[in-house]
Order: sequence, then structure tokens, then C-alpha cells
Amino acid sequence: MKTAYPITEHKYDMIVVGAGGAGLRATFGLAQKGLQTACLTKVFPTRSHTVAAQGGISAALGNMGEDDWRYHFYDTIKGSDWLGDQDAIEYMCKEAIPAIIELEHQGVPFSRTEDGRIYQRPFGGMTTHYGKGTAQRTCAAADRTGHAILHTLYQQSLKHDARFFIEYFALDLIMDEHGACRGVLALDMAEGTLHLFRAHGVVLATGGYGRAYFSATSAHTCTGDGGGMALRAGLGLQDMEFVQFHPTGVYGAGVLITEGVRGEGGILRNDKGERFMERYAPNAKDLASRDVVSRSMTIEIREGRGVGPKKDHIHLDLTHLDPKDIHEKLPGIAESARIFANVDVTKQPIPVIPTVHYNMGGIPTNYHGEVVQLKNGDPDAVVPGLYAIGEAACVSVHGANRLGSNSLLDLVVFGRAVANRCAETIKPGQSHSRLAEDACDKSLANLDRLRNANGGTPTAAIRDNMQHTMQADAAVFRTGETLGQGVEKIREINASFADVKVSDRSLVWNSDLIETYELQNLLGQALATIVSAENRTESRGAHAREDFPERDDQTWQKHTLCWVGDDGKTTIDYRPVHMYTLTDEVAVVPPKPRVY
Repeated sequence: MKTAYPITEHKYDMIVVGAGGAGLRATFGLAQKGLQTACLTKVFPTRSHTVAAQGGISAALGNMGEDDWRYHFYDTIKGSDWLGDQDAIEYMCKEAIPAIIELEHQGVPFSRTEDGRIYQRPFGGMTTHYGKGTAQRTCAAADRTGHAILHTLYQQSLKHDARFFIEYFALDLIMDEHGACRGVLALDMAEGTLHLFRAHGVVLATGGYGRAYFSATSAHTCTGDGGGMALRAGLGLQDMEFVQFHPTGVYGAGVLITEGVRGEGGILRNDKGERFMERYAPNAKDLASRDVVSRSMTIEIREGRGVGPKKDHIHLDLTHLDPKDIHEKLPGIAESARIFANVDVTKQPIPVIPTVHYNMGGIPTNYHGEVVQLKNGDPDAVVPGLYAIGEAACVSVHGANRLGSNSLLDLVVFGRAVANRCAETIKPGQSHSRLAEDACDKSLANLDRLRNANGGTPTAAIRDNMQHTMQADAAVFRTGETLGQGVEKIREINASFADVKVSDRSLVWNSDLIETYELQNLLGQALATIVSAENRTESRGAHAREDFPERDDQTWQKHTLCWVGDDGKTTIDYRPVHMYTLTDEVAVVPPKPRVY
């Protein structure tokens, strides 16, 4: 490879991109299986966004009352609004129990019951007896569960001799002429040097793309880099129209207030002080699933019952709870409310508003974490050498709407699944196949173009346009008209990227260049999201069309696939939803109306 950019080559059995919960569970699992593993991460591992997960991780342990993984399976399918793949959901809910016990043995400091078991709290949409009772299924480490899990998994990865390349930004997947993934090209941000990581398998664990929106609970690092790399490699993304709004982001700041607050008895109130969720979800009330609560709050605001001078948000009331319980079970929330909303939760309600929180869509995979694509009529054709897990992936266990506390579970179950799969299919130390001379050329040309981009529009201006358009036109409620306008605007904004201006030409700590790469990744996914949303003429889960208010299983019980070309052209196709299970331990749940 003759190039103006010298490239250092590294060879490993496996490369993991991303060091959040999914990436670290895969990294330590692969290293534990004897595969030589390197993890690339653009931030220090314990700064990954999993650190922000508060409420807990679901598993039917039954520590606080009766429970069964089959109830968890049913709840997850109902939560997914029958767009989740039932084989993958069975795998996740059944494997949840050993996965949590493993985490406990690895050192996660879960909160405890009086008799020393893992403490579990109720969460939205989690029931017993197939929708009849309330399940206490969410295992919690106070309200800092993600923080506890992330630190434990990083320690375990170090213990098992995984190699970390910290503050390395992954630029592109390196594919061979047969469409197999052979590695990753990355930039060492501190030194400004390029590194080609060759591997038998690359695991994308790069998180969601929440920063495509203006108000999001996501960290500024959540720019969907894996999805952007997948699109540039010619792969399609799945179910991108399904974007979850968390009902309770701090008004004005977007900072997350965990569902655990409502699990512990917090109540949503309108300007009259009414507990309005009784009208929309008479049984589950404030613990209905997130899409239902977000829409109910939005309706209250639209109908003039919002709170505050502009009547544009809602109150989350904890003042009736025992301050001792708040201090013990929700200490971080009390602190966040004080810092970001200037309220003392024991005396005042928290101002909240639905805020972008999670991407159900992503890189399509099977339940082993292997990336799949539609190829020659086969909807489940595996892309050799490529894996995706966590929020970057679409397994699809969350379907059209994820239940709270199923995301941390998704990370550890499928991080573990990838490690198990690779241990079966890859021999430690096997030799690497030859790579074509020009394998990195396309990626290097993109780097050169962005680094020397001398247009008239700064990265921040294009990003701002994209975020405001997505917030306005691909929001909690959607119509054909707003989506149509949104598609046109996002196409224009995506085209305006050709006029981007990067003012720093160096490669060392060039945050301008890195943010431009992140914007490129976000733009492709914003386009896939809004085009897929305009295309789906029904309401299902988080995708609520006012012009098509009903779910249409005849036409739309299928996964959307969307490709975005280098020229911004989009192509849509479909994959069937897996309406079958892995074993006969549980029966397929047929579609029915979804009420709480």
C-alpha cells in the first residue's frame, strides 16, 4: 500500500471497536476464551456512555417475588409491538439469569435485599403472568447501575490481558473483494498516526446515534460511528425509524432521570397536579412502556395542560416519597435534579420532557451477534468476519420499542454471545489471509478529503441544522407532511456536507476533523431514519404516525432495511420478523392489541 499516510499494521484474532458495556463484555469474553483481542475506543473505557445508565438491568431472578423468564419473554415481545425477533428475545431473556449471576461473581456491587440477594425494582412494561401482575425484575446498583457494570467489565478485561488502544478513532471497516470484513483503519488521535488492525473478526460496539437529534440523553460521543462505517462499507441498516424518546429528560438540559424514579413511586403530574397517566394506561399508569408515556405527556402539553411559563413540560413528583428512600435508592437522581434543574426533589417536582434516548434500529444481526444482510434472496446471509452488539446493532430484541432495563441486558447477553460464537469458529493464532494492495484506498481518500475540506460551512453549522430538523420532523408524533418536509431538508443538509469547512489541517488532536467524521456518520443515519419513517405508513411502538394511527400487521410486520450510498441516494428493502422460537420451552406470541 503506497500512500502519503504511513500505516502501522497490527494483527489480532479479534478487534472490538467501542469500550462501553457491550464492547467490554465482548473484549473480556474473547480474551477469556484465549483469542488475542484488541479493543479500540475513542474515549477512555470508563467514560463510555454505559456509565450513564441508571435504573438497572432486567433478569427474572425472582428475588423480590414470583417471576419467570417466560414472562420476561412475553413482556419484551409486547414491548417491541411485535416487531422483535422471537428467537433472539427467547435467547436474551433465558440467558439473562446466568449473565447477571456472572456479573455478580465478577464483582458488580448490586444493591441488596435484607437477606443479601440482588435488589430488584419494578420497571415499565415488566409484568408477571403474561401481563397480569407487576414484576420486580430490574436488578439495580442504587441508581448508578451502568457505572458499576462498566467499571467491573473494564477490570475483568484487564485481568484477562485484553489489549486496549485508547483514544483511537475508527475511520472505516476494511472489507475484502468477497465482502468479508478483514479489519479496521483507525487514527491514533494523540499522535496523529494511522493504524490498520487486521483481524479474523471485527465487533462493532459503538453505541447509538442519539446526537443526530438536538435534545438527547446521549453523551456528545454518541455519534453512531459503527453505523456510519457500515453504511460506507455498503451495508444496510435495519429499523432506523424506531427512535425511543425517554419520557423523563430534564427540561432544558436533556439529562436523563431514570425510569427507576417511577419504579420507586414517582408520579407524573400536569399543571392541575393530576396524575394524568391513569387516563392513558389505567393499569400500568406511570409504568407503562416508554413510547406510551412519552406520547401521553406530549398530548397533555399539546392540549394546554403542560407546566411552566410556556406550558411546555411536565412535572415528575417525588415529594411524597420518604427522603430516606430517595437517599438510599436514588442518590444520583437527587444530585442531577439539583445540578441541572435546581430543585430539591424532597420538596419540589422535577421539570421533565420526552427526550431522545435510544435507537432501536442499527446494524442487523442474528442472536450470535453476526452481522446479516439480504443477499440473493436470503434475509439472514451472514457477512463474514463482522459482528455488531449493543445499541449499534439491531438483533432485533427491542423491535419497535425497547423496555427500560433491557438495554444493559442486551449489552451483556450479546457481548457474551459474540465471545462464545467466535470461540467456536475462530482458532487462536490462525494466519491472516492476504489483503489487496488498494484495500484502504477509499478510506484514505475520504480522510484526505475531510482533512483538507475548505468549503464555506463549518461542521457545527451543518450539525446544528441536522439536529434541529430531526427534532422537529422526526419526533414523538409524525405525519406524512412533516416527514416529507424532513426528508427533503435532511437530503439538502446531507448534500451540504460537500461544502464542509475544516480549519485545522493537522492529524494530532484534531477535534475539528474528528467532529467532521462524527457528523458524516450521523448524517447517513439521520437520512436512513427519516426516509424509513416516511416509508412506514402505520403506527407501531416508538413510530407514531398521526395520519396512520393504527398498527398494520398485514403490510408492516417486517423489518425495514435502508442503504445510503456515497451520493446520498437511499434504497429500501425488507426482512421478515422471526415469528419462531429457538426451543419448545416457550410458545410464539401472536400479535394482539398492545394496551397497558
